[in-house]
Amino acid sequence: MLHVPVLAAEVLSALHIFPDGVYFDGTIGVGGHAALILQQLSSQGRYIGIDRDEEALSHCKQRFSASSVSVSLHHGSYHNIKSILERYGVQRVNGFILDLGLSSLQLDSDSRGFSFQSDSALDMRFDQSQSETAADILNTLPSPDLANIIYEYGQERRSRTIARNIEKCRPLISVTDLVEAVRRVTPPNHRNRTLARVFQAIRIKVNSELDHLNTFLNNFIEYLTIGGRVAIISFHSLEDRQVKHRFKDLAREGRLTILTPKPLIASAEEIANNRRSKSAKLRVAERTS
Repeated sequence: MLHVPVLAAEVLSALHIFPDGVYFDGTIGVGGHAALILQQLSSQGRYIGIDRDEEALSHCKQRFSASSVSVSLHHGSYHNIKSILERYGVQRVNGFILDLGLSSLQLDSDSRGFSFQSDSALDMRFDQSQSETAADILNTLPSPDLANIIYEYGQERRSRTIARNIEKCRPLISVTDLVEAVRRVTPPNHRNRTLARVFQAIRIKVNSELDHLNTFLNNFIEYLTIGGRVAIISFHSLEDRQVKHRFKDLAREGRLTILTPKPLIASAEEIANNRRSKSAKLRVAERTS
């Protein structure tokens, strides 16, 4: 398994790592960014890595077992900042990092259902201990509700037609079932883009992704030290818009300085080496009061 962290140099530069600082990685995944940040921390530093995916955390546990820096790994969602920091006896952190994209571990899995390019059960859960799966949503929600999800979270204009056909094709058990339900009512041109939008929409719904991001954005400032920085990598406009607007609100209040008036994006060279980086956008801000 090879997972290449996106915008790695930009993240390191943006966070302006304080060697003895405490850093909160809300989406540690398999530790791509974490490994680079840990290299810049002293033995007095601390790293708190959170993920909803226990498989990812098990990789990190092995990867960082010999680290000279204190690494705390926590199974849960990054939006629960207060309870996570209380658990580890931390009041403030010097930096927050969120990488909101799927990891290679998830995308390449042949059993998790994140990709429309390989067949598996319709799961799509980040947290395998969560009860509701993609299949539950696709097989139980009324067509109008499904259409709203596909339109709002996937920005797919054929959402109503697709939702009605999903309802007709029930029960949907596998990724192939969902792909076929979409295929039957969409033109072949750009169908992969349509499938990507539908899968994105269902995944966002299953994992409450935008709700969790909104909760984080409304609370992180209280736990960031003065001069501390927050770096957030998003992969679609729905996430990026939330980050952009919240940063602007906090800047107007005089609490935050935006360090990226326009989001940082991957270079042509990085995109050539890592296609996943093509849609990545990094926004960074510093707490000022």
